[in-house]
Amino acid sequence: MANETHLDILKLGVQAWNKWREDNENIRPDLSGADLFDTDMANANLSKANLRVANLKRAKLGGADLREADLYLADMEESSLGFADLRKATLIRTKLNKAYLSMADLSETELFKTNLSLGNLNNAKLNNAKLREVNLSEANLTRAHLEKADLSKVDLSGANLSWAKLTGAILHEIDLRMAIMVETDFSFATLSECWIYGISAWGLNLTSTRQLNLTITEAGEPPITVDYLEVAQFIYLILQNKNLRDVISAIGRKGVLILGRFSIRERKEILDALREQLRQKGLLPIVFDFDKATEKDFTETILVLAGLCLFVIADITNPKSSPLELQATVPNFMIPFVPIIERGEEPPFAMLVDLQNKYHWVMEVREYHSRDHLITNFENAIIKPAIEKHNELIGLKTQGLKIKNIEEFKL
Repeated sequence: MANETHLDILKLGVQAWNKWREDNENIRPDLSGADLFDTDMANANLSKANLRVANLKRAKLGGADLREADLYLADMEESSLGFADLRKATLIRTKLNKAYLSMADLSETELFKTNLSLGNLNNAKLNNAKLREVNLSEANLTRAHLEKADLSKVDLSGANLSWAKLTGAILHEIDLRMAIMVETDFSFATLSECWIYGISAWGLNLTSTRQLNLTITEAGEPPITVDYLEVAQFIYLILQNKNLRDVISAIGRKGVLILGRFSIRERKEILDALREQLRQKGLLPIVFDFDKATEKDFTETILVLAGLCLFVIADITNPKSSPLELQATVPNFMIPFVPIIERGEEPPFAMLVDLQNKYHWVMEVREYHSRDHLITNFENAIIKPAIEKHNELIGLKTQGLKIKNIEEFKL
């Protein structure tokens, strides 16, 4: 049980408590089992304090010094720990669900079977922490620092790990189902034996990440594992054949690839106008800007996108990359290509003439003199002819093999 003298000093307020701690550096406060419900201890010096089994529910501990404190079985549900220092604290079977830990420092802290579900750990520091079997379901871990942390058997289902740093972390047998991960840094981390059904993953850093046996199916389904987060969602779509067919079919019916250079303001206005007109007609604009992603293979990317789309609009105004990309793309796909150019610009590059002569799905260049001129005539000059050409090409693709008896060639 708690030392009554220590409790009485704490009741005098944080200022008196901190002064007593300063004057009695060698005394380890014993607040074990104390009822500190809704107590204001913000900025209190609770380092090395014995808080085992204490009731800290809804306690205000923002900025408190809890370094090396023993919080075994403490109830800290809905407590406020923003900016608190919990380095090397012991949080075994501690209840921290719905706790506020934004900007808190839990570096090198041991949390075993601690309940942090629904907790706010935005920007919290958990470097080198041991979080084994911790419940972090639906917790907010955006921008949290978990470098070299041990997250073995942690429940992160539904958690938000966007922009979190997990460089070198150990993520073994963790539950990531329904987790949100946007630009999360998993570089040099180990992801093994994890459950990843329903994750939302965008722009992850997976440099030198070890990925093994990631289960992509949900509970109750036969377990199917893959070794890469990047392909997990796609593999699941393949398994769900109907879904995959629907996705490909939807893009093929509605996808329109827009190629061009849109970094300058005038070209950006044209791009936005094209997008809006396509959306109004129930189509799906997909944009490839030649001035972006220069470290990637343009041709490879365009080949993938073009092969999925209904037709392609190529803005050849002031072209740089587009001639080579069209040369590589047009021969490979029997889909309509609609070039557009602003009046007064340089004439279309010579290669385009060759493409039009060789491949009848390269349509006549549409010339316009202003944004409004383009929009006014967009449906009749671009959308309708492109769809008509698409239907014509579909008819050609479905024709059977033409055979003629050689006897018909007799004189």
